[in-house]
Amino acid sequence: MKYGAKIIVITDSIDIEDSSGSKANVALIANLRKAGFEITVYHYTRKNILLDGINCYSIPEIKFSLNYFISRAQRILQRKFKIELAPFFEKRFGFSFTFFNDTNSIKKALQQSNLAVDLVLTLSKGGSFRPHYAVLQIPEWHSKWIAYIHDPYPFHYYPRPYNWVEPAYKFKEDFFVKLSEKAKYSAFPSQLLKEWMGSYFPNFLKTGIIIPHQNAAYSIKNNQFLDYFDASKFNLLHAGNLMKQRNPKALIDGYLLFLQQNPEAIAESCLLLIGPASDHAKLLSNYKNTPELYIANQNIPFDVIYNLQQNTAVNVILEAKSEISPFLPAKFPHCVEANKPILLLSPYYSETRRLLGDDYPFWTEADDVDKIAIAIGRLYEIWKKNPNALQLNRSDLLHYLSASYLKIAIESL
Repeated sequence: MKYGAKIIVITDSIDIEDSSGSKANVALIANLRKAGFEITVYHYTRKNILLDGINCYSIPEIKFSLNYFISRAQRILQRKFKIELAPFFEKRFGFSFTFFNDTNSIKKALQQSNLAVDLVLTLSKGGSFRPHYAVLQIPEWHSKWIAYIHDPYPFHYYPRPYNWVEPAYKFKEDFFVKLSEKAKYSAFPSQLLKEWMGSYFPNFLKTGIIIPHQNAAYSIKNNQFLDYFDASKFNLLHAGNLMKQRNPKALIDGYLLFLQQNPEAIAESCLLLIGPASDHAKLLSNYKNTPELYIANQNIPFDVIYNLQQNTAVNVILEAKSEISPFLPAKFPHCVEANKPILLLSPYYSETRRLLGDDYPFWTEADDVDKIAIAIGRLYEIWKKNPNALQLNRSDLLHYLSASYLKIAIESL
């Protein structure tokens, strides 16, 4: 794929406030442009969102169709009469009527675009692969299609403890079999995810390339710290969604054990858990009278999170207790760019651990309280001697997550 090639990007959302997936997508789009490609974005955010120097088109929803009518009728029945019909229909049709209306809306907009492009890139977020499903129905694009697979799919192909079986899982398997066979290329944010998905869909091992989440330039619009953050302290920050599978108990207990072992740190340190944590609300309520621990169980604007990541002493990446974590966290590029040490709590087989290296000193399993306390203690010793010495210093990872590396990956196609 030559420099200056025309790329059309199709994605669910470019609203960076709605999910970490959207943040990752916008960063990828920004770096594609920075790498010298001509980018046009079709998105289903259904908001008029502009990206600097990029043509963006908000795909309108089809509102005069049988799928639209049935999907809205379902919502009314559920809201007013508590009648849940979605599992019944999904078992028979594979997907919801909302899904079919959304993918038809995307397909219609793309077919009407009349764009002459060199590459078609489909992105998604969360459990949604609507852009992929839509392009699967446009055969003339398959020869220049790169399907970006950000997470395992379907859900029963997630590693434990994430995996669960959806209604009509067989339909979803068939969808991805066709996708793996029809897309000219596939892309994954991590090497482990490519290998993981390739074990279920072997063609991904033939077509797959690695495009990690990107470290795109971002200017902070609001650089004011909130009242709870004292930048002069030894702060450990976990920013992001504490999903059910990401249990923070060992992290908190490890931090409290560190304080017991280093009582002088009580007055000059803080563990901050910033982001939605409703699945752990009962657990976290047990620590509400712990002044060295700050918990914000809510969505926080990206500006605020990004600024905290840049100014904390240590960024924490917490993954689920598992045998393997093939995911590359969307916040990983921000943590690398912040140039702060990363306290990584993950399985031995983890993409983040693979990138940081076998000899990375601040890694431990997510449930090992004693080792977590030891790792925090080592970081504190460095900070105590010289706060400026707490640096990640990984120019190799900065390059790996950059537009220049992305340019090499795309031009190799």
